[in-house]
Amino acid sequence: MENEQIDVLLATYNGEKYLEEQIESILNQTYKNIRLIVSDDCSKDKTGEILKKYEDRDSRVKVFYQKENLGYIKNFEFLLNQVESNIYMLSDQDDYWLPEKIEKSYETLKKNNADLVFGDLEVVDENLQTIYTSFGDFMKLNRKIHKYINSYKANYLYNCVTGCTVISKKEWIPKMMPFPAKTKYFAHDHWIGIIIGTYGKMAYMPEKYIKYRQHGNNQIGTNKISHKFTKLEQVRNLFIEVKLGVFGTYVENNEKFPKQIQELNQKAYDYFKMLEKKKNFNFRCWNIFHELYKTETPIYYIENFIIMNMPLIGKGLFKIRHVILKLAKKR
Repeated sequence: MENEQIDVLLATYNGEKYLEEQIESILNQTYKNIRLIVSDDCSKDKTGEILKKYEDRDSRVKVFYQKENLGYIKNFEFLLNQVESNIYMLSDQDDYWLPEKIEKSYETLKKNNADLVFGDLEVVDENLQTIYTSFGDFMKLNRKIHKYINSYKANYLYNCVTGCTVISKKEWIPKMMPFPAKTKYFAHDHWIGIIIGTYGKMAYMPEKYIKYRQHGNNQIGTNKISHKFTKLEQVRNLFIEVKLGVFGTYVENNEKFPKQIQELNQKAYDYFKMLEKKKNFNFRCWNIFHELYKTETPIYYIENFIIMNMPLIGKGLFKIRHVILKLAKKR
């Protein structure tokens, strides 16, 4: 099983606090035939010293030191352009990989003849103590993943592919380059997932082989911004802003999609653009909303329908819901 070398791509930036623990967890995997490729994005702490130590110690480690800050999306793009092996994996700088992660990910890729495999995670605090046993359950992703894993729909409305769980094939890299990076609401793993989900085959591992560390400085994590809001208008404005970022990205890269999805991309973008001007009620383009949200649970569908199209009605309901959640200490 270890005849094939796997490139593990690690993007770093001011990661001194947890970096050594993560690198150790990667180098001590049961699957040994790996190359750890690191790109440091102009760190100002001791990250560079840590990386130099491992580069000198282990011939499997190759480090690139950027001269100008790229941002994490373009840093991962740089790393993907350094891939030489037929198989690669993505890694964050602050997690902890269980010893069998690479072995089990590779087995799943081969067994399913998949182009990309991603998986669930155990969410932990900075001391690796469990917060949520399943990221997929907490974020309410698992139902949709299991139902639409063989369709672009699994990753279309929002991202279900967590980058640090990904193992994929080098042959797909040219098809997804360059990464879109104009909005903070659209990350590299979303783009990887939508491209391969549209044209290739994805598989999912419900097993958790990563301790997904949440420590307050994560670029992406479990924090739900909308939970901090006390007014429906704040939630609605954020939802519209996010969706304009997502569908605006799709439209700007429409040549990457089949014609049918190109048309939906434009209609979805126009729908959310229209909603910016509708403050109380919207009676137009409900068919577009249905097309986008029909894959969701009934509760999620109804909640978002009210937020998007009937905000005047939703205001009172939102206040009641917020008070109940606050009393239950969930806000």
